[in-house]
Amino acid sequence: MKQTEEHMNGQNDPQDLQEPVNINTDENTPGDQHLNEPVTEESELEALKTKLEEKNDQYLRLAAEFDNFKRRTAKERVELIQTAGKDVIVSLLEVLDDAARAEGQMDKTEDLGQIREGIRLVFQKLRSTLQARGLKPMEAKGTEFNADLHEAITEIPAGEEQAGKVVDEVTKGYYLNEKIIRFAKVVVGK
Repeated sequence: MKQTEEHMNGQNDPQDLQEPVNINTDENTPGDQHLNEPVTEESELEALKTKLEEKNDQYLRLAAEFDNFKRRTAKERVELIQTAGKDVIVSLLEVLDDAARAEGQMDKTEDLGQIREGIRLVFQKLRSTLQARGLKPMEAKGTEFNADLHEAITEIPAGEEQAGKVVDEVTKGYYLNEKIIRFAKVVVGK
């Protein structure tokens, strides 16, 4: 009872003097942190700002890299289009040389047999050069009419065995590497 009277009288206990009471602390926070100072929120905010800056930099670099990729592929596409036929043209130069020699021979020679043979050789070389590049002629005459392969110019009356079939080929069709590059223009029997 003596101690309670001393507390009431304003006398301090030696234990009370050792631990001062801080009224600004919360029991859930460390003793050195003030309640009005949100230190953890500022550090979290700084960390989020740093992370945002990193992601923004990463995004800008990725966008620049993609723009470079688009420019590079557009340039390559233009170059490819400009030189797409180069290989074919180079291989046809030999045929052009042969045609020029045949034309020179026609002026010098009166023998039509030699001229015909020379022209046949030039045309055969032209066909073989194009076939080596993947060109294949379409065989249409005598086959069933197929709208996916043939373009009907006209129909003519024909016998029952020729009905629905290609009777004549006005313009030959061609495949390039198994893809149709020109439809055959045909006359169909009805």
